[in-house]
Amino acid sequence: MEIIGYIAALLIGLSLGLTGSGGSILTVPILVYLMRLNPIMATSYSLFVVGTTSLVGGYKFYRQGLVNFKTALIFGLPSLITVYLTRTFLIPALPEVVFRLGSLAITKELLLMIMFALLMILASYSMITKKCCQDWKINQGENINYGLIIVEAILVGLISGLVGAGGGFLIIPVLVIFIRLDMKMAVGTSLFIIAANSLFGFVGDIFLYKIDWFFLLIFSSLSIVGIFIGSAFADKIDSGKLKRGFGWFVLAMGIYILFKEIIIS
Repeated sequence: MEIIGYIAALLIGLSLGLTGSGGSILTVPILVYLMRLNPIMATSYSLFVVGTTSLVGGYKFYRQGLVNFKTALIFGLPSLITVYLTRTFLIPALPEVVFRLGSLAITKELLLMIMFALLMILASYSMITKKCCQDWKINQGENINYGLIIVEAILVGLISGLVGAGGGFLIIPVLVIFIRLDMKMAVGTSLFIIAANSLFGFVGDIFLYKIDWFFLLIFSSLSIVGIFIGSAFADKIDSGKLKRGFGWFVLAMGIYILFKEIIIS
């Protein structure tokens, strides 16, 4: 099963290299179901994997001049602070049994997996319907609403901190609609925001958990290798069709996690 998990690590990077986003959302399920980590450690390790792969993926956009660092700072700073506080204080403060629904005890680990499954379902919608790329009207005549941007940044930081995912499907619409970046610039900028959020959030975990650096570095390295393989074939494959197909897979995985964690368990 672990061998399949390492192959899946390669596929995480492959998806990121081919489509520019998306693959990292599978990191937590792979770590939980294939590598047999508990959900708390899986979200921690996911932050490192997502952070390093996003940084490598974002470098390609940086070389093309498709990263707006001013925007990354405006959005990233409140998001970065929130993800750090979430990992360092909020998650450790959650009780082992958060609440009960009749005879079902919602433990901290179960709650995180349910939240992650719901996040996967939401992310799959943007991939399948192409809402991430179409039908967004840029309000050129309006001033930038920094208050709304900060609220969204805090929300992204909270989600990233809780479930260990980057939240690109939440970041990119804000960068396009409210900050008025074009799509490629938004994708490149979001990758650097995700990298900063994830790696800074992981820093807090170093002092809370015992990290298996050997495993984490091997897993992350395979994912990074996948990025370079995916990037080499990116211009030869219809990324739109690939992302929609991947979206259906993410949707199926999200539904499976809900079913397994709530019904089977």
